[in-house]
Amino acid sequence: MHRRDFLKHAGSLALSRPVLAGAAAAGSLFGGGRLLAAPQTDARLLVVFLRGGYDSANLLVPYSSDFYYETRPAIAVPRPSGKRSALALTTDWALHPYLEDSLLPLYQKKQLAFVAFAGSDDLSRSHFETQTTLELGQALGGSRDYRSGFLNRLAQELGEDRSRPCAFTSELPLILNGRLDVHNIAMNDAVRDSPFSDRQKAILDVMYQGAGLRDKVHEGFAMRHTAANALRREMKTAGGKAVSAAGLAGDLRRVAVLMREQFNLGFVEVGGWDTHVNQGGASGVLASRLQALGQGLAGLAQGMGKAWDKTVVVVVSEFGRTFRENGNGGTDHGRGTVYWVLGGGVRGGQIAGEQVKVAASTLNDDRDFPVLNDYRQVFGGLFQRVYGLDPARLQRVFPGGKAGDLGLV
Repeated sequence: MHRRDFLKHAGSLALSRPVLAGAAAAGSLFGGGRLLAAPQTDARLLVVFLRGGYDSANLLVPYSSDFYYETRPAIAVPRPSGKRSALALTTDWALHPYLEDSLLPLYQKKQLAFVAFAGSDDLSRSHFETQTTLELGQALGGSRDYRSGFLNRLAQELGEDRSRPCAFTSELPLILNGRLDVHNIAMNDAVRDSPFSDRQKAILDVMYQGAGLRDKVHEGFAMRHTAANALRREMKTAGGKAVSAAGLAGDLRRVAVLMREQFNLGFVEVGGWDTHVNQGGASGVLASRLQALGQGLAGLAQGMGKAWDKTVVVVVSEFGRTFRENGNGGTDHGRGTVYWVLGGGVRGGQIAGEQVKVAASTLNDDRDFPVLNDYRQVFGGLFQRVYGLDPARLQRVFPGGKAGDLGLV
């Protein structure tokens, strides 16, 4: 029996001016002859996947573009002017007002950066197809190995001494599927210890002893017990400054505890971003979801403690939305989106990556943001800097990919 399958049933928790061209990303092959950064031995990486394709144009608002307001008469976020209007970050870009208390302070402390016009080369605009493309991290052309996600390949390259991966999900996601065994811990049952009685544990112990899996059984129970105890301690010591423990904010605070004490490579997924109808602008459905996510990430930063200085959080989505609003007060499936990169050691306070003027002439297929910063380029550059991976090892993580140093770490 595969350890991942056993842990799922026994040992894992049931924890789920117009915009001008910016700094161009280097398009060379991994390494490109440049010196690699010194590898961090205690680095932590967390990928947060917004499933559904969130509307990045209302998160990072191109407020200097008249075209944005012409094409979004009902859902545009007002230009910076006071309460319930966009929060200016640069002369071109502004942040959604519902993130004033959570993400704006991180940006101002230079612990948050945004990568505009990001995405993949998948043209399908299908949730399933594009999520699969991103999680695999493999080239679209030719055959693809659907049993191998790029975070699993990264963990293999780092080795056991530098990699303790975990998916904070009810089922192991494709991005962490692969030859290396990975725990998954769903957040909705985070502090509950093993559902098995001592008698049931003894039966399992005998059952798997003959199959040579006794050590794996013990490891699964021990992992669950240790995680539950860490979370209980955190709940007892949380003070008045803590972000609300409700919903997503509470989930991400629990992730912070586990990333701080047990794991250094993690994955979280958040659904509900497919806003075809009544999306809203400065307020509404999307605004509330952004607010909850912002509070959760602020709580994560706080909960990481000193480990935050060696943590990189990357927030991605499978694609963006149409630039023009539709007839139902929402947006439809698009291409380019905006990635977020957070962390105590991140070179934040910037809008990174290659950029173009936001206008009708620069839209992809006359409908959405183009993809100028490929996801493998963005992640490859981060892995190069954070882990000091050489070109050969980066090619094993992203076969045929390119790395671009966006100056994010």
